[in-house]
Amino acid sequence: MIEFSRVCRFFLLLGLTSAGGIVAAHAQIKPTTIRLSPEDQERGQYGAQRNFFFLPPGQAGEDNYQSAGFFGQKLRPYLNTNPSALAELDKYSRQKTLYLIDKGVLLGSVIFYGSQVFKDGEAQYLRGPQQVAIGAAAVSLVATLFINRRTNEYFKQAVDTYNTGGAATRHGALWQRLRPAGVGLGATAQGAPTLGLRWQL
Repeated sequence: MIEFSRVCRFFLLLGLTSAGGIVAAHAQIKPTTIRLSPEDQERGQYGAQRNFFFLPPGQAGEDNYQSAGFFGQKLRPYLNTNPSALAELDKYSRQKTLYLIDKGVLLGSVIFYGSQVFKDGEAQYLRGPQQVAIGAAAVSLVATLFINRRTNEYFKQAVDTYNTGGAATRHGALWQRLRPAGVGLGATAQGAPTLGLRWQL
C-alpha cells in the first residue's frame, strides 16, 4: 500500500511541473508591443491632430517608425487579433471623420461669408445670410473643442489595449477550456483529506 504522503507529493510535483510548463509557454508566445514615437506618446487632450507614428511589433530604431495614417488605417492590421483595441481605433477614426466634417463646415462658412460681402456692389458685413455663416463658424469652432478633447486618447488607448490585453485576448479561450468547472474537498476510505476537481465536457 502506497503511503498517502507519497501520493500527495507526486500530485503536487505533477501540478507544479504542469503549471511551470504553462507559464513557460505563455512567456514564449507573449506578443511583442507596439510603441508610439516619444512626441506622440506625450500628446494628450486637445493635442495636435497630425498623424501618429509607431514602431510595429518586433521592430526597433528611429528609422522604422511608420505613419498610422489619418484615420489610423495603417495600424489596423496589427490590431486585428484584439477586438477591444480595434474598438478604440474605431472611435479614433470616428473622431477624425467628425474633425474633417467640422473643418469643412468652418471653411464653407468663411467662403460663403466672403462671397456675400460685395454681393450687391457695396460692402455689407451683417446681412441675414452672413449672420447665418457667422453662427455656423462659431458652432464649428466650439465643436472643435469637443471633438479634439478625446481624439488622441482613443488612439493611445488602442495601442495600450493591444499591448496589455493581447495575450489575454488570444489565449483566454484556452484557459476557459482548461479551467475546472468545480472544486471540492473529500475524504478517502482511510479518512485522509482529498481535493477534488471536476471538468464539464
